[in-house]
Amino acid sequence: MAYKQTPVLLLVCIATTCSARDRADLLNTCMDAKHHKTRPGPEDKLHDQCSPWKENACCSVNTSQEIHKDNSRLYSFNWDHCGKMSPACKRYFIQDTCLYECSPNLGPWIQQVDQSWRKERFLDVPLCKEDCQEWWEACRTSFTCKTDWHKGWDWTSGVNKCPASAACRIFQHYFPTPASLCEGLWSHSYKLSNYSRGSGRCIQMWFDPAQGNPNEEVAAFYASLVSAGAVPQSVVPLVPSLAPVLSFWLLG
Repeated sequence: MAYKQTPVLLLVCIATTCSARDRADLLNTCMDAKHHKTRPGPEDKLHDQCSPWKENACCSVNTSQEIHKDNSRLYSFNWDHCGKMSPACKRYFIQDTCLYECSPNLGPWIQQVDQSWRKERFLDVPLCKEDCQEWWEACRTSFTCKTDWHKGWDWTSGVNKCPASAACRIFQHYFPTPASLCEGLWSHSYKLSNYSRGSGRCIQMWFDPAQGNPNEEVAAFYASLVSAGAVPQSVVPLVPSLAPVLSFWLLG
């Protein structure tokens, strides 16, 4: 019976913090952040790339419109800090922002933070491998000057500028692999998943709303592990890598 206890002991050793939220509050929920609604709901006129979330969104119509502007008032963040970003690359950053602002399916990965502009963030969301790969492919010849866009900018002008010591180089210099982009860009908001779109085990940036929102199933799967007490919320990002040993334990 000792082998059956190993996964449990492993999880206990890893999980040293309490869940950021109550287990019942992991599904259909919005983060406590700067532009998020208090609760998700319909937004029939969400703009362009944010429209897949119109049936149930954490973002407002105004937020979805601002996301698509080059000079957005949301965060005064300049995508073109090293010259003009390619349209294909910018399209992925817009989609990333739509997911961040609009998705009500990120509850299992929400963590509390002490930041002036938000009280919660998501951490290590398992991003489907195609989404990460294609994002990297679209951006690798655009230019940037940093590996972590969450911090270290020069904000003296009111918008982000490269620090004096940072040189503008192609994305591939700062992000040599898809994983380095998706995981490093926003301080580990995402984690490159080994799973593919449609697997029910990874979050999709892109989906056809006519076929429903596949991220609902993904969030429900990870939330069920927390609700069953099998996995603390702080360990949710590790579930894919622990899946084989968990399966052996549960079925053994």
